[in-house]
Order: sequence, then C-alpha cells, then structure tokens
Amino acid sequence: MIDPATTRRVLVTGGAGFIGSHLTDLLLARGDAVTVVDNLSTGRRENLPDAHPGLSFIKADLGEALAAFERSEHFDEIYHLAAAVGVSLVIREPIRSIETNIEQTSALLRFAARQSSSSGLAPARFPRTLLASSSEVYGKSPKSPFREDDDSLFGPTTVTRWSYACSKAIDEHLGLAYHAQSGLPVTVARFFNTVGPRQVGDYGMVLPRFVEAALHGRPLGVYGDGRQSRCFCDVRDVAAILPRMLATPACVGRVFNVGADVAITIADLAELVVTTLNSSSKIRFIPHEAIYGSGFEDLAQRRPDLTRIREVTGFNPGIEMRRTIMDLAESLRGIPSAVGPSSI
Repeated sequence: MIDPATTRRVLVTGGAGFIGSHLTDLLLARGDAVTVVDNLSTGRRENLPDAHPGLSFIKADLGEALAAFERSEHFDEIYHLAAAVGVSLVIREPIRSIETNIEQTSALLRFAARQSSSSGLAPARFPRTLLASSSEVYGKSPKSPFREDDDSLFGPTTVTRWSYACSKAIDEHLGLAYHAQSGLPVTVARFFNTVGPRQVGDYGMVLPRFVEAALHGRPLGVYGDGRQSRCFCDVRDVAAILPRMLATPACVGRVFNVGADVAITIADLAELVVTTLNSSSKIRFIPHEAIYGSGFEDLAQRRPDLTRIREVTGFNPGIEMRRTIMDLAESLRGIPSAVGPSSI
C-alpha cells in the first residue's frame, strides 16, 4: 500500500527508455511512488510494468507534463534521463537533438528549483536531482583515461556530431549553475557506453546492432578499421548506482563518470558477439563516410577514470560482457528486426 504522506516520491524523465526503465524497476522495488514522463519517441511503453500501484506513467513531452503538474506537486528525487540519444539520430535530426537536450533540461531545472515545499510529512526542501550526461562532453581529446575535470575538446560547428556534445555540456553547466545560485542539489552522471537488455540499435548503438545481426545471421558491420576502443558497462550496474549517488551528500554539486574502465576494440567486440551467440555471421568493415558522409570524426578511444565515483560511492560494476550479450540477445528476440549495422 502506497502511503502518500510517507512514501518517497520520484520523477523519472525518459523513464520508458533503456536506462530509465531499469532505474524505474529498481525504484518501484524499493517501494517508491514513481512518476514516469516519456513521449515514447525513443522509449517503449512495454519497458515498464503494465500495472503497478507505485507507477504513474505520463505520455507527453516533458515541458507539457511539467506545466500540467499542480503547484503543490512535490518530488523527493528527480532523475532526468530524457534526451535525444545516439550519434545516428543526432546526425539525422540535429535541430531536434539540440533543442530536446537543452530546452528540456532547462525546463526540468526550473521546475525542480520551484519545488521548495512539500505536501507530505517530509520537511520542505529541494528535490535531489540527477542529470544524465554523456562521455561525449570530452569531445575528441586524445587524453586517456578521461577525468571529470579534464578540458573538453570539440570539433568545428560545421561538423554536426559535435552539436550533441555541446548540448550535453550546456546541460551540465545549467545544472551546476542551479546548484551554485539556488542551492538545488544537483548531481551529474556522465555515462560511458551503457549497454544491456532493452537497448535497441535504431539510433546508432553498436552492441544491439551487432547482437541483432548475429541473431539473424547477417554480417556485423564494423565502421573504419575497428581499432577504436570503448568501455562498455551493463545497464543494471549503471541503474543501481544512481539512487546511491542521490543519497550521498558528497555527490551534490559534482560531476561523475559512470561506466566501466575495461576497454575493448570494436573489432574484438564483434568477434565476442559472434562467439558468445555461436553465430554464423561474418564481420564486415565499412568506411565511416559510407554511413555518415564525409567529414565524420570517430574517436580512437573513450575510457573513463572512475577514481572519483569509486571513492565516493564504492561503485564497482560487476556484470561480465558475455552475460550482457546473452541477456541483450534474449530481449531483442521479441523486437522486430532493424536494418543495418553500427559501430559507434
């Protein structure tokens, strides 16, 4: 039974998406009253429970949903995961991606900053707020591993890819500014290549594209020479650390890398998918320009320094990649096949 006077009330934007739905499952399991706002542009309603006494689902653009909340509406925690996702989507629809990331984050932070009173028994206070960011904010810096205080190095504005990185950097600036000026307890999580069940490859994500191709016996397309490396972290490890971050005072007003720090090349990842799933698929190398056009800049490596989050929260991702691949394959078996590979 949900007691509105004593139950923790949580807002998850983008909660029907890949990461958001796993987080929502955890919050419901701990007994929270969870409101999910998602316009289902990239999220899927089936990622969430059909019926749960603690879940309220609102299908709407975030700005519309926030405007419709009662003035007395109060949340104890807010997880802002709504965003344009994937390099492929950013390149196809840059205006939508930029406006979605910046305008929605601005609206969310204004809403959170007004949440200074509570209708329940909890004392009046701002909601603890987590902003989801991306390793893309490091840009194309050759440094490795990336530390949270490192400089960003973006390409020119004529290269569309960097618009996403810039928009997420602005989101971080906004969140930290609200903390500095109004005292809003904001924490920024920079995600590094999160993968796992419920992820789809429609927007350029490499692992679901590889897994889907392997399941159907199609070639796994590796862009470039395949020597570019990434660090992949299972979504269940990522989702589990987010509530702990909001519960930790030392996380407030700070930025944290969230991911794994064991690197694998994209070519080796393709091989691992094929062997793990015992697939007959072959691996095919495709020039970047054949997919994204001329001028696309890929990154040779992207590896996080996890010292800060380990020291503050004890974060230690432990789900092995083979298990992630098998669980992702199981979740993709019920989803209609998409066309084409990816390696970003």
